Parts: sequence; C-alpha cells; structure tokens
Amino acid sequence: MINPHGADAPTPLLVIDAAAREQLLEEASQLPSLLLSSAAAANAVMLGGGYFTPLPGFMNLADALSVSQKMHTVDGLFWPVPVLNLASDVSAIEGAPRIALRDPNVDGNPVIAVMDVEAIEEISAEQKTLMTEQVYGTLDNAHPGVAVFQAQGNFCVSGPIQVLNLSYFATDFAGTFQTAVEIRAEIASRDWNKVVAFQTRNPMHLAHEELCRMAMERLDADGVVIHMLLGKLKTGDIPADVRDACIRKMVDVYFPENSVMVSGYGFDMLYAGPREAVLHAVFRQNMGATHLIVGRDHAGVGDYYGPFDAQAIFEEIPEGSMEIEIFAADHTAWSKKLDKVVMMSEAPDHKPEDYVFLSGTKVRELLSDGVAPPPEFSRPEVAQILMDHYQSL
Repeated sequence: MINPHGADAPTPLLVIDAAAREQLLEEASQLPSLLLSSAAAANAVMLGGGYFTPLPGFMNLADALSVSQKMHTVDGLFWPVPVLNLASDVSAIEGAPRIALRDPNVDGNPVIAVMDVEAIEEISAEQKTLMTEQVYGTLDNAHPGVAVFQAQGNFCVSGPIQVLNLSYFATDFAGTFQTAVEIRAEIASRDWNKVVAFQTRNPMHLAHEELCRMAMERLDADGVVIHMLLGKLKTGDIPADVRDACIRKMVDVYFPENSVMVSGYGFDMLYAGPREAVLHAVFRQNMGATHLIVGRDHAGVGDYYGPFDAQAIFEEIPEGSMEIEIFAADHTAWSKKLDKVVMMSEAPDHKPEDYVFLSGTKVRELLSDGVAPPPEFSRPEVAQILMDHYQSL
C-alpha cells in the first residue's frame, strides 16, 4: 500500500485507549480552555483521524507563512494549506503551558482535544492578507473561504494536540464517516492496491458516475473510494445525509460488488481551488489512495479560478513532493451524437447543443416541482431521493 505523506505509517492524534482518554478528560476539566472556531475544530478532527499525517498539531506563524508562500513548512515538509488554530481572545489561556480545546459544533462545547501550547502569536493585518491571497488567490470577501478565514481571530495558537473525540461526525454520520486509518484498513481488507479517490460535496449524477468508471478502467484500478465531505458547506448545498443516500443507491444499483467504497470525512470546505486540490491529494494519500480524480474547477467556487487551475498546480509542485498521482479530467456529459457519457475534451467535433446540459438552477426547479431530470443526466433512483428532499423543504 502507498505510504502516508511524509511518514512510514499514519500518525493519527486520536487517543484510542479508553483509560488514557478518561485521564485526559479529567485533566482537561482543570485546564484553562479555548473555544475553537469551526475551522479549527475541523482541523482537529482531520489531525485526529490521521488525514493530516505527519503533522503533530496546529502550525505556528512561521510555518503558516512558509506554507502559504512556498507550500512547505520551515523544516521542509511539503504542505499546501496552513493548519491553524486562530482565536480572537486568548486572555483565558495566556501563560498556560497546556489547555483544553472546546468544540463549537456540539451542544455544551465539550473538550475535543488537549493541547501543549508552544506559542501564542498575533498575526498582523499584512500577514493575514498575504496568507489569504496566497492560499485563496483573492482577497474578495464575497469568496466564502476568504470570508471565513478573515472572520477568524488574529491570534495563532500553536502546538501538538491529543484528540479525545471526532466531534459530531462519528455519531451523526455513523456508517459513512471514517478516519484515514480506517479507510486504509478497509482498502487492505478488500485486497486493493491501485485505488482511485473521488472527492464530492454534491450528489452524484450520471456524468460523475461515468467519470469514476472511466478513471477505474483507464488506470486499471482495483476500486474507487467515493469520499464525501461531511463538514460545513455553503448555504444551499445538499445536506450530507441526502447526498449519502443518493450515492449509496447509485453504487448499489450500478456498480459491481467490491468495486466502490462509500466513505466520508469531517472538514469545513475551504473553496480554495488549486491549493485545496493539493490538500485533497495529500490526505487521500494518507487514507491509502494512489490516485485522485481532479476535474474541472476542482474545489472552486464562482469564477475565482480557471477551469483547469486545480490540475495545473500539480505541474508546478516539485517532483517527489507526494506519492499520489492525479487523474486529470474534463467535464463529462451525455453526448446526443454518441448516446453515452463522454469527456468533453475527447469529443472535439461536438458543439454545445450536442450535449445534455442542465444548470444547477434548472435541476433544482425540476426536482422541487417533482419532475425527474432526464435519464441522460440523472439516474431515476437518485432523482427520486432528491425530489423527496426538495419537496420536503
């Protein structure tokens, strides 16, 4: 199996031993505490599950600036996006060598991790602007990722952590949420060697299904992991439980047995386009995937990134930075000429009218009216689940 990024074995920070966890919880009750932002809590979950191997915790300011500008830490570890714990008010933890980190996304704000504080550093306006521009490629506050990052505090609280739980993901998405360690174990149990990962934050329609099939066939892969985002999305996105039901129905009906794993991870979408695509590759390697499908405008939003920027960035990364490879894909759509789904870049004789295209707005209108999109766009079983969702709103 492919090695994790920068390590011989995964380094999940979740404390598995029950007695050790209870001892840490008891200690945490006596420690000064910090209520995390949702983004920092998501980082803790990713660190806990081994997705952010080999990081030991939250980055300090020097590493954050280095990662933003050069895509590596001060010590030279390749990493595309700063992993930060930003706070607005640190008065309750100033001078404390060890603190409890509280979860903002669970009622009662229980302790999610214990942290050894190595530094509390104030980020200047210039430094925050630099990080924003380098990671997101824009300073526009209308960009959802920029808005979230800018709204977080200006104190960088860094140091190693011990994670005590995985927030609401393990309970609310039981059967779908998995750690990187758990996915690696399942891949091994399936006896897969060449594994394709498909990132999604949406239900999968016929074009997505066929893209996974194309990647598997062209790479001669043993299987594909459909890996869905379970964390916070932007307003209007389909809820995770509905997406999960759609994807599982598609897999059950239309894919051979033992060819697809359906899984999910807990993170808040950054919408950082190219940089986030690289982050997606890093943590897919950590979960055991050898290839990641990177399509048009991967991890993008609006018109902030070019259609293939998320593929081009992999050409700029120094050789040997990661072991995982990408499967570069164009849009896929149903060809009226060929009566099948094609990758649009592979059909140069086609005009726009030769494809079955539906805008997201049109699809939502149809589903809300109880009308299924055409079968060239969406499987009828998937359409039914989505119609039920929209008509329940």
